[in-house]
Amino acid sequence: MSPGPSDLGDTVKALRPFVPAKDFAVSKQFYADLGFRVEPLGDSIAAMHIGSHSFLLQDYYVKVWADNFVMHMFVDDLDAWWEHLTSLNLVARYDVRSPRAPKLESWGLTVAYMFDPAGVLWHIAAVPAENAT
Repeated sequence: MSPGPSDLGDTVKALRPFVPAKDFAVSKQFYADLGFRVEPLGDSIAAMHIGSHSFLLQDYYVKVWADNFVMHMFVDDLDAWWEHLTSLNLVARYDVRSPRAPKLESWGLTVAYMFDPAGVLWHIAAVPAENAT
């Protein structure tokens, strides 16, 4: 008898999206500046690690795809992340759209928004301070 989906869940080691890069070298540097550790996996792919989490950055770009790609990063200290993002001067250094300051969204999380050099939108989210336990 083959294992059911609930049994297979225990075998999953990671789920990693493939994130597009318009300029692979620039995107790798952008994420390194944010605090990700870059692990080259070949000429056109790199694992981007932060803490115990990661995604795969690929040297592949389709504008309509990148412009509709969203990453969601849930954090404990959104204020610290916002301070870090604003200290990096990403707009001047990478010609990206300006990050958007944290705000409480209708779905109950406080979210800051950031765009990478390929146009990928990042939601950096946290439970609002008054709801945190």
